[in-house]
Amino acid sequence: MWRPARLAEEDRALCWVGPLWGNGEDTPAVTRAVLEAGGRVALALAALVMLAACDLPFGLGLPTIRALNSGAADSLDAAKSLRITGTYTESDNLWTIDLELVRPRTEHVLLRTPNLEAIITDHGSYFRGQQFLASHMGTDPYSQSLVKAAGDAWWTGLATLAPDFPDFTEGSGLRSTFLGTAVTSRTDHVWVGHVPAIELSGPRADVFLAEAPPYRVLRVHLRRGAVVDGISDADLLYSDFGRDFAIVAPAGALDFADLSTLPPVYTVVSVDTSGCTSPCVVAASLKNLGGRIAARAPSTVAFTITDPQTNAVLGTCSATVQPDVGHSATTVVSCAISGVSGLEHNAAVVTAAATNPGLA
Repeated sequence: MWRPARLAEEDRALCWVGPLWGNGEDTPAVTRAVLEAGGRVALALAALVMLAACDLPFGLGLPTIRALNSGAADSLDAAKSLRITGTYTESDNLWTIDLELVRPRTEHVLLRTPNLEAIITDHGSYFRGQQFLASHMGTDPYSQSLVKAAGDAWWTGLATLAPDFPDFTEGSGLRSTFLGTAVTSRTDHVWVGHVPAIELSGPRADVFLAEAPPYRVLRVHLRRGAVVDGISDADLLYSDFGRDFAIVAPAGALDFADLSTLPPVYTVVSVDTSGCTSPCVVAASLKNLGGRIAARAPSTVAFTITDPQTNAVLGTCSATVQPDVGHSATTVVSCAISGVSGLEHNAAVVTAAATNPGLA
């Protein structure tokens, strides 16, 4: 139905939303500016809320490479103590290491394959590990008798060196070898165990630093083919910064520079068969190459009489060395071989061999 034009204009007035302004415009320019500014503030607040729940864009809020380099090196040097564990290869041997390091020169090291334990202090270096000692001593009977005498006791006085990794334990070495210009890529938001970290990679290694100041080194993983400080294939974890490891020099260590500190190591100097008649009494003169430290059992000497024509053993006997004598001193032991008459076997050969149990 047709309606007057005036009523149509009134209908449009009913459809208007918002106040009427004195200048006849729906929303004046000043008001629009206020509303637009308020909208921008609301958007900014919303953005802040979103950023609080996620990471800042474009690396905002993340430490710079320079800060990471300085923090890692400085915090490593500043650490009064720390622990390094992991694996590496040296001289074609795969080693497992547990190193407790206390500045400036105290260490407690556990190595596996072969087993070696070392304590390094200002007063000396001490080691234990019979398998390691045997592999670094001569293969002659005398050297191996010293190895057996030492057992699993602590020892010193040999040219044995504990692991030395300055590029892994000193800030200057870490920075020049793995950080600075050696870094070619960076990966944020990685983890080392339960610690958020940043990975700095280069041709030699991947270095993982704590994401939070002072950006301590958490892990160093050598790249395949890289050799640093004489080791390769290393994967080392850093922990326990500032811990008191209570490292002390072991008491009663054997000193291979002073063999009198060892248990007895007797060697046969000569065999006397003059008393081998009936019964056949044999004797041996012994020299102690060790000391008088109590071993786990007394030393003994085994005598054997053999027919030189047939190599048949005619008889044996054993003598215990008691009491022990001091270093480089001599003593004599004897025993009777039963069932053998020297008068009947005057061409027989008598040999003697000493057994030294050493320490456990």
